[in-house]
Amino acid sequence: MYYKMKIYGFALDSIAQMPVIILKDDAGENSLPIWIGQQESVPVALELINRDLIRAGSGDLLTALMQQLELKIESIAIESLRDGVFNACVKFSGKRKKIRVEIRVTEALLTALKYKIPVMVHEDVVREAPLLDLKEGKFSGGNDARRFVDFLEKLDPATLGKYPM
Repeated sequence: MYYKMKIYGFALDSIAQMPVIILKDDAGENSLPIWIGQQESVPVALELINRDLIRAGSGDLLTALMQQLELKIESIAIESLRDGVFNACVKFSGKRKKIRVEIRVTEALLTALKYKIPVMVHEDVVREAPLLDLKEGKFSGGNDARRFVDFLEKLDPATLGKYPM
């Protein structure tokens, strides 16, 4: 069984010092935290605040491919959790056949945001993943994404120490 979930929020985990994306079902009974790397978080934060990463006049590769191949996204799913890594896929359907593509979970979430598609999460993933109590209201979405983008814009590379960019 799969739970139909949407991206509920984006926050900076103050304990792990990592960005976390929160998925939540419509009933509010199940939630799924997905910790991601800082590099992966930039496009997610920008998508959440509706800033386009693609320069004006340039095309979107996925949209162009879907149009050329006459495909539509059938579903986006997080199917399993192995050794702390989420395994996701996107299923496409077209006139000729169905295609299933395994992708990183952050790519799946970005695709869900971009095309406004819910994320189907397998019940085993929800059961195995760490639980969050969303009733406390710690994860509120948009403001945290905006704050993270502001943080990145103000970040001085000199403060990163021995890790040159």
